[in-house]
Amino acid sequence: MEVEFVEFVRRRGEHHLRTAVLLTGDWHAAEDLVQSCLGKLYRAWGRLDTSSDPDAYLRRIIVNTHRSWWRARWRREIPRAELPDLTDGRDLGETRAIAEDVRKALARLPARQRTALVLRFFADLSEAEVADLMGCSLGTVKSHTHRGLRAMRQLISPETLVNRIEEEGSVTR
Repeated sequence: MEVEFVEFVRRRGEHHLRTAVLLTGDWHAAEDLVQSCLGKLYRAWGRLDTSSDPDAYLRRIIVNTHRSWWRARWRREIPRAELPDLTDGRDLGETRAIAEDVRKALARLPARQRTALVLRFFADLSEAEVADLMGCSLGTVKSHTHRGLRAMRQLISPETLVNRIEEEGSVTR
């Protein structure tokens, strides 16, 4: 049992960590989230039919745990007019810079829209699977996805990406 769990984490842990980074918008929070969820998964591992799809179990735990953390944190957070600059000033390539823009834009979305987009397009789940994971109807997932994509298009317009590429030229910042 333990060997199977360790092998699963080695094989799929990085993927779930990247999903958690997109959900949380913060690498350290994502690591905490995945660590907590892996602990929950390990406690249930012996009772699960892991031959079918252990990824689905872990995804559900991640989404539910993130939702409960977000709700608890929201009660303690103080909204700010401006988001802090999350870049660390390192030399980023064009692809990494655009990915950072996407992560920042995702972080500005409401949690439900962000979750729907990450599960639909990063985890590549169907709308029905997302609805099941989020505990809502298919129509709600479609609404969150539509609104999230519309907001992302406003936050990251093609002109913004073109301007960034032109500003950087062939030299990365």
